[in-house]
Amino acid sequence: MKLFLVGYMGCGKSTTARRVARRLEVSCVDTDAMVEQMEGACVNDIFHYEGEEYFRSAERKVLERLIADEEDMIISTGGGLPTWGDNMELMNQCGVTVWIDRSAEQTVKRLSPHGRQKRPKLRGLSDEEIVEFMQRNMAERKIHYSKATHHIEVDHLNDYELSDLITDIFRNGKQ
Repeated sequence: MKLFLVGYMGCGKSTTARRVARRLEVSCVDTDAMVEQMEGACVNDIFHYEGEEYFRSAERKVLERLIADEEDMIISTGGGLPTWGDNMELMNQCGVTVWIDRSAEQTVKRLSPHGRQKRPKLRGLSDEEIVEFMQRNMAERKIHYSKATHHIEVDHLNDYELSDLITDIFRNGKQ
């Protein structure tokens, strides 16, 4: 089974995917990391030098490769992957999708200085400006994320409670 974690950047998809995959003893894959490996460049450089269309095309190739793999896995998607083309529909057809829904305020609290620096749209912004930016962007993406088969609002959960819920979703999906 493929379990896709979707949600906004910094909401905890990658951390949760690693934790759940360890518990379940299945593979953990991060689509952004796969694109970087495939392209030999970081996501920011791909966006800067090649453009978003190119990046989204590379992201789609990674998604198709993962779907074709018969191995069970937990997949952490890039925040924009579900918003492009029919990616969300494809993930729903080929696996289980879980929307990790964290508020902008909580997401900002989670971001390390490195996490802020590696996201060009956040560089140089105050916490308040980042929250405003995220709230607008999250509202635009909600229509896509809301198509997930499961929706977990996580502001009231700690990381272990979130991992427990997703572990249960995976196990129930395998039955």
